[in-house]
Amino acid sequence: MIATSTYRRIAVLDIGKTNAKVVVLDAQTGAEIAVVRTSNTTLKTGPYPHYDIERLWDFVIDALKDFAAMPGFDAISITTHGASAVLLAQDGSLALPVLDYEHHYPEAVQEAYERLRPPFGETFSPRLSGGLNVGAQIHYQKSVFPGNFARVSTILTYPQYWAFRLTGVAANEVTSLGCHTDLWNPTAGAYSSLVDTLGIRPLMAPIRSAFDVLGSLLPAIAENIGLDAPVPVYCGIHDSNASLLPHLVENEAPFAVVSTGTWVINFAVGGDLDHLDPARDALANVDAYGRAVPSSRFMGGREFEILAADIGPVSPEAAETALETVIEKGIMLLPNVVEGSGPFPGKKMRWIGQAQANPAERLAAASLYLALMTEACLGLIGAKGPVFVEGPFALNRTYLAVLSSLTGSDVVALPGSTGTSQGAALLTGIKPTTPPENPPIRIDLMGLREYRQAWHQALAE
Repeated sequence: MIATSTYRRIAVLDIGKTNAKVVVLDAQTGAEIAVVRTSNTTLKTGPYPHYDIERLWDFVIDALKDFAAMPGFDAISITTHGASAVLLAQDGSLALPVLDYEHHYPEAVQEAYERLRPPFGETFSPRLSGGLNVGAQIHYQKSVFPGNFARVSTILTYPQYWAFRLTGVAANEVTSLGCHTDLWNPTAGAYSSLVDTLGIRPLMAPIRSAFDVLGSLLPAIAENIGLDAPVPVYCGIHDSNASLLPHLVENEAPFAVVSTGTWVINFAVGGDLDHLDPARDALANVDAYGRAVPSSRFMGGREFEILAADIGPVSPEAAETALETVIEKGIMLLPNVVEGSGPFPGKKMRWIGQAQANPAERLAAASLYLALMTEACLGLIGAKGPVFVEGPFALNRTYLAVLSSLTGSDVVALPGSTGTSQGAALLTGIKPTTPPENPPIRIDLMGLREYRQAWHQALAE
């Protein structure tokens, strides 16, 4: 990355659903020069499962304190997972805990929300399970906890909550508002009708650009972490859109980005919204510039985590070696390992040929499964051109080879922890250069076409 500003090093708060980290990046190269991580835990106490916000806050402050001493930083940016809203009381404290979006509400509450939510053609947001629609969260909190909700003075999207804690400035931002919340109309570039249906328009913080400086660190925080000069804090961005941002700057449409983490989020840049199927988890996201982008998703990272724990220790090389055998034997896994989202709703996980498979073959079959799911997701959004794979799956050579063979496209692996931190750093005015990257993968695997056909036939039975 080449700096267009005077910043030398940028600290990024990167709060994912499973893990959180604080990273310092070099503004000239984009390289991570310091990083600390922690798990993101869910507390089961209180009115509903919720994030341990104060533990995360202590982690952030301790990290910034350490990094202020070495290696130093002169700007802060923020990225977090989506599907979360923060309800603030007048004094800036939480009026209600920050709800874990995997929590499922009583049937009556779900049915009442279904009658309120706008049609897909307005929001391009499908009805998702639990609180994956932020509108459903707010409806649940308002309906079931009216006393607490009466204390709400401000509603913030999640990255901007952390910016508020650092600066005292309240804001909302479109990448999080446009992340299947039901609260945003991406074609109009404005709030959807649900905001007025729920009666929350006066509570919504002002909308700011992800690229805006919201303010400097509050003096007490700057003093606590040992800074001698004010440090600007940028508004922040939804994590999958952070991964997308460098590609929007560097590449010509059409192309696809597969952002992998707890979720596998797929973007078809240069696509249109005309053929999205909300029943299959296809939707519109909104990029950092406010433009709608056809998207699809499934919980692939969580699924692989579950599968790998069940299969046990296997080297990636052993799984890669076993791929040909798995295709030949027809050992396959059918969706869904995690139910409630993805391109094949209502399906339950089923193995074929598992009894005859050793652990390496099962792990190869799991990677085949993830690639088939990704291909289905890309097909739903009309993806064209090269496919850029970000995050942990960029290190899975079996997955990459299968995805290339399935799509007939160049697959470019962009390994590293994730692209979210680097994308968030771009908000501060630095521009990406083309980093050294692995050569594009373009493979035609023998027998995969027949395997794919058998997988879809088994899925239809």
